[in-house]
Order: sequence, then C-alpha cells, then structure tokens
Amino acid sequence: MPRPPRPLRLPRLPRPPRAPRLPRTLAVLAGALLIATGLAMPSALPTAGAASAASAAPPSPPVLHAEGNRLVDAEGATHRLLGVNRSGGEFACVQGYGIFDGPVDDASVRAIADWKANTVRIPLNEECWLGTDNIDPRYAGANYTSAVEDLVRRVQDHGMTPIVELHWSHGQYTGNSSGCPDVHASCQKPMPNARYTPAFWTSVADTFKDDPAVVLDLFNEPYPDRATPTTAQAWDCWRDGGTCPGIGYEVAGMQDLLDAVRGTGAKNLVLAAGIAYSNDLSGWLEHAPTDPAGNLAAAWHVYNFNTCSTVSCWDAQLAPVAAEVPLVAGEIGENTCSHGFIGSVMKWLDAHQASYLGWTWNTWNCASGPALISSYDGTPTAFGAGLRDHLTALAS
Repeated sequence: MPRPPRPLRLPRLPRPPRAPRLPRTLAVLAGALLIATGLAMPSALPTAGAASAASAAPPSPPVLHAEGNRLVDAEGATHRLLGVNRSGGEFACVQGYGIFDGPVDDASVRAIADWKANTVRIPLNEECWLGTDNIDPRYAGANYTSAVEDLVRRVQDHGMTPIVELHWSHGQYTGNSSGCPDVHASCQKPMPNARYTPAFWTSVADTFKDDPAVVLDLFNEPYPDRATPTTAQAWDCWRDGGTCPGIGYEVAGMQDLLDAVRGTGAKNLVLAAGIAYSNDLSGWLEHAPTDPAGNLAAAWHVYNFNTCSTVSCWDAQLAPVAAEVPLVAGEIGENTCSHGFIGSVMKWLDAHQASYLGWTWNTWNCASGPALISSYDGTPTAFGAGLRDHLTALAS
C-alpha cells in the first residue's frame, strides 16, 4: 500500500501525574496492619506466586518452517501469522523527520498484542538501512538498524513474530504507474534493484540469521507487469531480474534476493510476494525461486480496489497456491472506512488455513489510507474494529 500524505500533527496534551506508589515492603506492612485491625482479609496480602504470575512474560514467538502448505513450529504444530503492519520505517527516514512515524515504545507494542495479534510486519527502507549519503545520518546506518533491532526485540518480548520487509528501494522508474521520478528510495518501485537490494538483504540476513524466529519478506509489492509488454515477461523479470523491458535500471529478481539471504547462512522463513502489487499469484508456483533451505512462503496483498478482490478470483488463483505452499496475506485492507471487505477476506483465508495482517497500525484516516487505529493505545477505527474483533474471537 503506498504511503499516504503526512497527516497534520496536533500538539499532544501533557499526561496528568501518576499517584505515588508505595514501595512493596510498605504495601505488605500496610496490608498486615489492615488484617490485624480486621479491615482486610488475609487473601488481600500479595504473594510471591501472584506477583510472579502477574509479571510473567508471554512465550517467545516460534521458529517457523514451511512444511507443505503449512507453517509449523518446532513441534510440528500449525501456526498462522495473524496481526498488523506497523508502517513508518520505510518513509520517515528518507523524508528526514525520524526513523518511525509515531511511537514504537513498549506501551505501543503491548497495545498490538492486546488485540491478540501474534505478528507485526515492519516495512524498511534500503537506503536508510545501508546509510547512503542522501539520508540524514541521524536516521541512517547504525542509528536506523539499531532502532529496527530494538523494535524487533520489543515485538518478540510481547510474544509476537516480527516480519521485516523491504518497502522502498533505489532505482529510477518513470513508466506506467510510477510512484515518483526520484532515483532514491522515496517511493515504491516496480522491482528491486541490483545496485543496492542484494547488499541490503545480505546485511539484514546477517543481522537476524541467529534469530530464526524473525521472518524476512523480500519485496513489498512488485509490479513489473505495469512496465513489461506481457505478463509472461513480468514473471520472468520477477524471478530472474536483469534487464527487464520497461524498467530503466538493472533489476534484482527474487532468486537474487533469496540467494543473498541464504548466502549468509540464514535459515529464516522467507516470503516472496507476487506481481501486480502482490495481488497476482497466477504465476507464482511456476516461477518460484529455488530455496536450498526449503523455507519459502508465498505473499499476497489484497484491498477492495484490487483486481483480484472476489471470492471467485481467490478460488481460481489463490487456492492452487495455498494448496501447495504456505500463503501469507501480508496486507489486507479497504478504503471504505468499514470492515465488510476484510471480513470476507479473513473468512476465505481462515478456511484455507492462511495467514493475514491488516494495513496499518498507524493513526491515519480513511481519506489518506486504511488505518486500523485512531490512537496508539489501540483504540480502533471502524475499519480496525473488524480485525480486532476477529483476532480476539480466534484467540478465544
């Protein structure tokens, strides 16, 4: 999903001061005094077991592997990735005002977990990660990568799977459906580039190869089909890269990027999205890159305004893919300010044991893009309420 215009920011009101909290020792003595005077029952006293249970951390997210058409954990149990996208890391840095858009502190991540989400997808910018000289150094290189690692860690601390994915990349494209004429990573491009993207994935995979619970999503929304004369050429470009008709820079194909990841020794689950902004998987099985680790899943995106947005299309195009490999709908959404469309999407994906993530955990509005929340405390929009209620129902 393209990033909407930056919203107007209102000043944040100061929070009222918190009431002082008694030290634990004084609290226990106070409770004992109340019991002695008959004003409280002994059960009111805190116990070590109760305190331990209250502070118990959620279980760590599983290390996932593709087994047939399922994602499974270390015990072989089926696990679906269900959650949200946390947009910002792809655009704030290149626009020069930060690394993320809005808070990514512990409280904001806990709010995602409170929706019973088990996955957070984190879009990235390759120039910010690599620290190219067009990016403000405050938001590039080591500063950027450290911030991403910190967010990944917080997501995992709340028991959720982080998916890191390449959203904005280098390469000048001014053809059909161009997002911008800029050579830099300031908008979506039709395909990854050979100049920087393999190096990006080598670095990212090196960073996370010792943490196999992190999932790697190779490229957000390929659309070589808007540049090439035929769909067949688009799928060849998608897999093999090189000189692709209609694209003026050297392309890195999905095989190039997967090779870069596996060349580091990383065994992490990898996602490869189809063409037509990830909405077309018709040629995915035929053109799937070869994975020596055998840990590859198909990624798909769907919005109510996409071409493949009906049950009949999903039955014809998606079902054959979902029958062979794990299917992850990395973005689902609608621009209706409601949730009727994603309700039908989730119903279909549930029936096929597929995964899905809502776009997006940002406080935008219906005019600027599908936003799940109106506040980072997790207050849902009318659109987001549908996803929240569905995830809660699945969890219960």
